[in-house]
Amino acid sequence: EVQLVESGGGLVQPGNSLRLSCAASGFNFGTSEMTWVRQAPGKGPAWVSAVDSGGDNTYNADSVKGRFDISRDNIKNTLYLQMNNLKPEDTGTYYCATAKIAKVAGKVLVRWEHRGQGTRVTVSS
Repeated sequence: EVQLVESGGGLVQPGNSLRLSCAASGFNFGTSEMTWVRQAPGKGPAWVSAVDSGGDNTYNADSVKGRFDISRDNIKNTLYLQMNNLKPEDTGTYYCATAKIAKVAGKVLVRWEHRGQGTRVTVSS
């Protein structure tokens, strides 16, 4: 059974940083593409960052480019999201999820599959 457990969320002031973690088990993490999905209050879920199975290629949505950095440790079966210069619009629940990444006509498409329970991030002064 796929298990994904997120941690690291909380309340943070604009401009500050947070690091999210996701502990994975129940599947072959080292061969799985992964993504972080954000659901803002009142909005649908959207991927923000994705990484290939080896960690060599990362992708970020335009809204977080230059601020968020996704990484993974395939020995520890853990996915990370380093979030810097946080903005109020980054508020939401962040989910770790298994993913399929495709590049079509120069655009990155991310489809997520199994996801965890999420960790809440609130950016507010």
